[in-house]
Amino acid sequence: MAQTKLSFDDFIQRLNVDDLGFVTDLHEYMLNNGCKATFEEKKTSLLGSYKHTKTKKSVINVLLKKQGLLVRIYGENIAEYRDFLNTLPTEMVQSIENAGACARLVSGGCSPKCSGYDFTINDQHFQKCRYNCFEFLVNGECNPYIRTFVENELNARNSAA
Repeated sequence: MAQTKLSFDDFIQRLNVDDLGFVTDLHEYMLNNGCKATFEEKKTSLLGSYKHTKTKKSVINVLLKKQGLLVRIYGENIAEYRDFLNTLPTEMVQSIENAGACARLVSGGCSPKCSGYDFTINDQHFQKCRYNCFEFLVNGECNPYIRTFVENELNARNSAA
């Protein structure tokens, strides 16, 4: 199946009704804070991507997969909000633990352009791949933390830009 471009309305029509409010609020927040959104249907999932207009880099992806709706956050500035990571609920920390290790940080593999994340949460050290490190399932417990994580990252990018 070829990739098909979608509108935001097409994208949210396929979501679980429980996720609509969160996704709509997040969408508005991203647009109001300097991001451009694109939506497409991929071979195995739906993808919403939000790029920072000044840096042209992705801030978050919203993915609809078999296991549910996920938000992937590209936390390039986590050093600026390190204390927030210590507040994440167990489910989100477990998701980070389960993410793949960064081959460049751990063994010198992967692309030299790739920059994984090297950080700690509650004294636990992580060296994780940037493409799935901060990928969280949207649900009632995680949603406020996902939103705060996104706000922290966007604030850091906007103050640096």
